[in-house]
Amino acid sequence: MGKTQRRMVKHFNFFFVCSIIVSMFLCGCSLFHEGHRAKSTFIEANKFFSQGDYTASLGKYQQIIEQYPTEGDRVLFEMGIIYAYPGNAQKDYQKSLECFQKLIRDYPESGYKKDSEMMVFNITNVIVKDKTIATQQAQVETLRQEVQNKGNVIITLKKEIEALEQELDSKETAIITLKNEVFALQKGPADKILIEKKDRRLTLIAKGKVLKTYQIALGGNPVGPKEMQGDNKTPEGTYVIDSRNRDSRYHLSLRISYPNEKDKKRAKQLGVSPGGDIMIHGIKNGFSWLGDLHTEVDWTKGCIAVTDEEVMEIDRLALNGTIVEIRP
Repeated sequence: MGKTQRRMVKHFNFFFVCSIIVSMFLCGCSLFHEGHRAKSTFIEANKFFSQGDYTASLGKYQQIIEQYPTEGDRVLFEMGIIYAYPGNAQKDYQKSLECFQKLIRDYPESGYKKDSEMMVFNITNVIVKDKTIATQQAQVETLRQEVQNKGNVIITLKKEIEALEQELDSKETAIITLKNEVFALQKGPADKILIEKKDRRLTLIAKGKVLKTYQIALGGNPVGPKEMQGDNKTPEGTYVIDSRNRDSRYHLSLRISYPNEKDKKRAKQLGVSPGGDIMIHGIKNGFSWLGDLHTEVDWTKGCIAVTDEEVMEIDRLALNGTIVEIRP
């Protein structure tokens, strides 16, 4: 396995472990706000988990779901976490998936549904990556056997592989350097943000020239302009960046001045509230490891989402007052 591949696997596993720990912590914090009748059993289940006795912890959760079926969504979520937890020597991704999928199917209104969908997405990718890694490891082992059998010929091939890995590392460094140079050459901030909903694209523009483009995720109901609060649509029209929140639940957010007068007039005619708080923001805190994968689905409530690194770039280049044009 090359240096670059090992580094990717190492980083992926690190972020996956962090996400699981964060999820468990959040579930633990909810203990004192719901499920009062099952409170003592939840405490026992979490105690066993903290002691590393995952079998006993799962047994307690099974007891809760039998005695208190109304707590089923929370139990399924936390059992799914335990089955996927890296510290669990008997972890079972398939059982974890079954827990999250059952929660999504049987409890469509649950507050755990959104995080369960993200966990299903993540675990599915982990399973695929594990299979890929296993295949690659088998290929590496075959190559090692060939090295032993073919002597100097394979040694030469190994040197060529090492040279290719070094070349790849050099190209990665060159790409990073080039990106830094591009940003270093940019003179002044963007004067316009163009958002093209159909193409899922956000473009920063300065003096008519493109500074940079980003792939985006939109509201869960992306077609058409936003008409009222709760319709999960991303607005269409011309606005400005009017403020920003550096303590956002989505890493960092830039507020768009929706609704404008046209939006308000339309909502008034419909007899509804136009809604508000439309942002350009990053990924939900605790899930930054998703990176570009988040754009595979429109998951916001009407906002425009990019990665955490990208929203920080946009924050630096788009000042308050920057025009925001959102096209269909």
